[in-house]
Amino acid sequence: MLYNAYEIQRSLLASASAMATASVELLQNPANPFAYFGGGPMLASALDVFAHAAAPRGKPAFDLPTTEVNGKTVPVREVVEARKTFGQLKHFIREGHETGSPKVLIVAPMSGHFATLLRGTVARLMPAHDVYITDWRDARNVPLSQGGFDLDDYVDYLIDWLDHIGPGAHMLAVCQPSVPCLAAASLMSAADHPARPRTLTMMGGPIDTRQGPTAVNELAQERPLSWFRQNVVATVPFSYPGAGRKVYPGFMQLAGFMSMNLGNHLMSHWQMFRHLVKGDEESAEATKRFYDEYRSVCDMTAEFYLQTVNEVFKKHSLPKGEFMHRGAVVDTGAIRDIALLAVEGENDDISGIGQTEAALHITPNLPDAMKQYYLARDVGHYGIFNGSKWRNRIAPVVEAWIAQHDRSTRN
Repeated sequence: MLYNAYEIQRSLLASASAMATASVELLQNPANPFAYFGGGPMLASALDVFAHAAAPRGKPAFDLPTTEVNGKTVPVREVVEARKTFGQLKHFIREGHETGSPKVLIVAPMSGHFATLLRGTVARLMPAHDVYITDWRDARNVPLSQGGFDLDDYVDYLIDWLDHIGPGAHMLAVCQPSVPCLAAASLMSAADHPARPRTLTMMGGPIDTRQGPTAVNELAQERPLSWFRQNVVATVPFSYPGAGRKVYPGFMQLAGFMSMNLGNHLMSHWQMFRHLVKGDEESAEATKRFYDEYRSVCDMTAEFYLQTVNEVFKKHSLPKGEFMHRGAVVDTGAIRDIALLAVEGENDDISGIGQTEAALHITPNLPDAMKQYYLARDVGHYGIFNGSKWRNRIAPVVEAWIAQHDRSTRN
């Protein structure tokens, strides 16, 4: 019932958005005298803000047709290197620079947003790196007949994709995938897998949520797993290919994130309204572009979501040495030659300070010279991987770490 109710609301809002857009065009028509005086400009601006907020959204495009390499603009092709049921491995090929640069696999979170949320991460690393990214599929579009997807499958996907990329790659995990990435690195190390990454960078990841607990962590601790199963898991309606599949809907994840910073989101829309009234279209468009991406959400399978809540946020299995993969314990002590970089944001309200750094303390057989911690001052969760602070302060640290260990040899 929950998902069906949302679909009805979404359809109504889509119609209202279309009507508001038409009204904006009418009010801003040069032939309309209200476009110049009276309440016309203010009403048009208010309707524009509403139309943008209520408009339906699909999966955005990365839209990264070019990059700069050594000061020269070069074309970029997006190529799907490998496909799986719940995701694909996307490769950003820089024409004329296909080889020679460090290979980096960016692991996007499966947490309600599409991989395009990391567009800024990809764009910043492309000039000096051969970039790949995990492009997760919206679970509501996967038919039940194609099976399920859980945390074990996530780890398997990462290992398979690293194997596809080949030896010498580097892995960068943004937020949620820090746990499965560290697990995959441990398994590959234990098996002496030749394609295990040279470095693993974890950014704002919940390795040990007992450290610096946030509102997200406290909610997971306060509620039994049955509460999450009963209150946030929904069934995909028959209008989608994945009809009947149990999922954690993206719209619920988005509602949770926005409610945590509701004041900031309301202020952003108020500023957008003011920019439109003043005729500052450029500033208004910047806000619109952000929310076009932020409000583009996708569903994740219920089994993956519930297993993550239980293992990562309730049981703290990985830092306790109790994390299981396919029935076997994952030993983080197996990591001996994968350089680890932990990046945290001082103002991160999703993954608190100390949660990602914990990875450096549960890898006792990795030399200290192959561990690094970086705390980004005055940076929130989103700012760790997007925006000017990511580009100017955090990315150089990541790039230096990758460069330092890219030419390392293994016996």
